[in-house]
Amino acid sequence: MTGSGGLVATFSVWDYVVFAGLILFAAGIGLFQAIRGRKEASSEEFLLGGRQMTAVPVALSLTASFMSGITVIGTPAEAYMYGTAFWLFVFSYAIMSTISAEIFVPLFYRLSITSTYEYLEMRFNKLLRVIGTSMYIAQTVISSRVAVTGLDLWGVLVATGAVCIIYCTLGGLKAVIWTDVFQMIIMLSGFVAVIARGAVLQGGLGKIWNDSYHGGRLETFSFDPDPLRRHSFWTIVVGGSLMWASMYSINQSQVQRYISCKTLTQAKLSLYLNMVGLWVTVSLAMLSGLTMYSIYKDCDPFTNKDVGASDQLLPYLVMDILAEFPGLPGLFVAAAYSGTLSTVSSSINALVAVTVEDFMKPAWPWLTERQLSWINMGMSVFYGAVCIGMAGVASLMGNILQAAMSIFGMINGPLLGLYMLGIFFRCMNSTGGLVGLISGLTITLWVGIGAQLYPPLPEKTLRLPLSVEGCFAPDMNETTTITPFSTVLQTTTPQPRPALADNWYSLSYLYFCPVGIIVTMITGLIVSAISGGCKQEKARPELFIGKSDLICFGCRSSDSEVSDLIDEKNPKNIQGLENQVFSDNEIALKDKDYKEKITKF
Repeated sequence: MTGSGGLVATFSVWDYVVFAGLILFAAGIGLFQAIRGRKEASSEEFLLGGRQMTAVPVALSLTASFMSGITVIGTPAEAYMYGTAFWLFVFSYAIMSTISAEIFVPLFYRLSITSTYEYLEMRFNKLLRVIGTSMYIAQTVISSRVAVTGLDLWGVLVATGAVCIIYCTLGGLKAVIWTDVFQMIIMLSGFVAVIARGAVLQGGLGKIWNDSYHGGRLETFSFDPDPLRRHSFWTIVVGGSLMWASMYSINQSQVQRYISCKTLTQAKLSLYLNMVGLWVTVSLAMLSGLTMYSIYKDCDPFTNKDVGASDQLLPYLVMDILAEFPGLPGLFVAAAYSGTLSTVSSSINALVAVTVEDFMKPAWPWLTERQLSWINMGMSVFYGAVCIGMAGVASLMGNILQAAMSIFGMINGPLLGLYMLGIFFRCMNSTGGLVGLISGLTITLWVGIGAQLYPPLPEKTLRLPLSVEGCFAPDMNETTTITPFSTVLQTTTPQPRPALADNWYSLSYLYFCPVGIIVTMITGLIVSAISGGCKQEKARPELFIGKSDLICFGCRSSDSEVSDLIDEKNPKNIQGLENQVFSDNEIALKDKDYKEKITKF
């Protein structure tokens, strides 16, 4: 009986059919884009989709690539065990979208870069570019994980690798984006199926909401300023906003998508549409978690040993309540698996971009477009194998949601601090940037690794109570469950806690990123002042953020718009265009031919 512990059903034939069909269809979309774009097989076409993408598919891809597997599995479990404080991230997504769209998009779009880290060489030096790229590669490979696994972990890993490598290698970014669109629809459908079936079983959404209220799951707003508190209004809105800004503003996986848009307006719009997509996704994930609590409020599968880890809770629920509808469990598994495909494919494509642009092109500038195309495909295969291998190891480790965000905060925080120094402070020099980055990274790694070795005490994490009074099994330890998922339960032995464990190491994981930003910026400014940063030669003005970059949503920026203004028979048009481009920076000239036309005239 649902919510009473014990065995649940296994996959049926129809579940396998639905699961396989949806995944193959997603792969087919990628292959179709690959075949359609073969005539334009340039490096820019492979890495940036020819810079001709539009806002809606890019927005869906942005949402899918970072909210995918983590959200499908981790966020419902978060609502089930800790309540709906995570819902406050809707404020963080709004702040993040505004920062990314109004500060970083105009900058990267104007510079016409492929790798985010090209900016670091333009503003500072090549060493900082190499360090930034290396940090991104390390973070992406380490944080790769299969959030949900099938009947056999390594079987699913091989399948994931084969599907992703094929369409990433052949189709590039365009194939990844259009496949993400379909996968995002599947992920949302999986949530809706869980919520709808749960509402029917429990007698409506009102009953689910009422159970959640009496179970303490709806205490969303906590204004406790304690920085050691895992989730509060301040940790999420302040720390969470900066952490997500570091992922969307400078992370290659995201930047590569929105700079593939054909106009600046489309690029900004993609981020605001992505914000709405994040709101919808996290809301459905929260409702799925509340549905799970309403069903299991009297018999918690985790306490009852029906599942071995929190990330198995939602898969357990799916097999419990949807098994009588052939194909629906397969839909959910396809939804979670789509998250895995989306995350891995975006990682592969971004890793190829930074490796080729930041390492190979500078080392071998004589490479032809054909040679670069073959290198792109070869690197896709290589990184596909690396990501899948690391995912297999990472999938055997603890809380997937917090672990992923902790890694992002530790590495992206200092990097975001370096970018902010570069774009806002003209007195910054490369010495200050290098010392600031190393200092920030050292501090975040110190607190992050310390938090993993000495986890915060329960009074700071505030896990809500769960009951097993309604379970039928007389001996909880003998209860078993057959699910199409495999995760190893980690056990830790008690160990002495150092003095820092209950203060510094207990800092909320959402503050790792702000700490990295603050340390990097303060250290960088001090070192720059000491090393003569204020006396250095003036840097190129386009490397900084100006007034025209802020809240300039309707600025013209596409190649076609620039072409329309170039008329050799009308000197006034060309002179006006030249003034706009080089004085106001309102038009992004991505094609060097346009600049040559202006100069020659």
